[in-house]
Amino acid sequence: MVSIGLLLLPGFAPARAEDKKIDLDQIGDRNVGKGLNLYSLEKEISLGKGMAAQIERDAPIVRDPAIAEYVNRIGQNLARNSDVRVPVIVKVLDNPQVNAFALPGGFVYVNTGVLLKANDEAELAGVIAHELGHVAARHSTRQVSRGQVVNWASLPLIFMGGWAGYAARQAAGLVVPMTFLKYSRDFEREADVLGLQYMAKTGYDPTAMVGFFERLETMEKSKPGTMAKLFRSHPVTGERIERTQKNIEQLLAAQPQYIVTTSNFRDVKEKLEQAGKSRTLKANSDSGPTLRRRPADAIPAEGGAEAGGKTDDDERPTLRRRPGSEP
Repeated sequence: MVSIGLLLLPGFAPARAEDKKIDLDQIGDRNVGKGLNLYSLEKEISLGKGMAAQIERDAPIVRDPAIAEYVNRIGQNLARNSDVRVPVIVKVLDNPQVNAFALPGGFVYVNTGVLLKANDEAELAGVIAHELGHVAARHSTRQVSRGQVVNWASLPLIFMGGWAGYAARQAAGLVVPMTFLKYSRDFEREADVLGLQYMAKTGYDPTAMVGFFERLETMEKSKPGTMAKLFRSHPVTGERIERTQKNIEQLLAAQPQYIVTTSNFRDVKEKLEQAGKSRTLKANSDSGPTLRRRPADAIPAEGGAEAGGKTDDDERPTLRRRPGSEP
């Protein structure tokens, strides 16, 4: 049973006992995406397919089947316990920035930076659940329907978590207007609430979202620019963290147990960490100078002269006696 309390959720009607939007048992039958929208679901899916195809022609998609299947499986589990009304596909971008975004029609992308910064599977699920909140509420096409897109050909674009101008569009050939991905504060708050609900419904610990937010806040304060600009468009602030904590307390009933992490998460994260180390070592070896020792400075090989190195005798100076000196 859901504890309602005196809760006023941003983007939601005042909490009432009969309000489906705060009842987890009603998930999937709540029509959270209602509102002004000039796009049908079919048009939204078609639009998202075109954008996804463009991104995947230029962006470095992680092709490792173990990583790709694992992250997509988390997305599918969350989607089954959500209000999403379109097929969902979750893919991983090989990018160290902490970022994730959802295109219209159920196409979700998560950077490897999210997996590397997450402490456990529940934190990763929280990021994906937030993006599924955007998908379920159809925020992309509702945002566009509000009239914020005027001229697609001249809008700034997003690529790999960063905003760029028209020149970047010409260079990268991307066609994702930022209005599809940069949402209003009300939409971001609604996605936070929906994400918490989907996490709880799937069995994940919703407090993991708070833990991840707190770590991102610390990271951004100590090293600005850690998060991609898209993530900074809905910044992780103390107010957002506090609001999320209150929503958990007031909106969700405590459960006897939650999913926190799995061995699959640890394996995937370790694989990504090893791949990152290998790339670093290769980059250092490719860029560093090649050194050659002078013969006199050569290091004796282990095993002495028989092993191809010089012995102590080899290193001694050659002495010549003066004529007439005593032997």
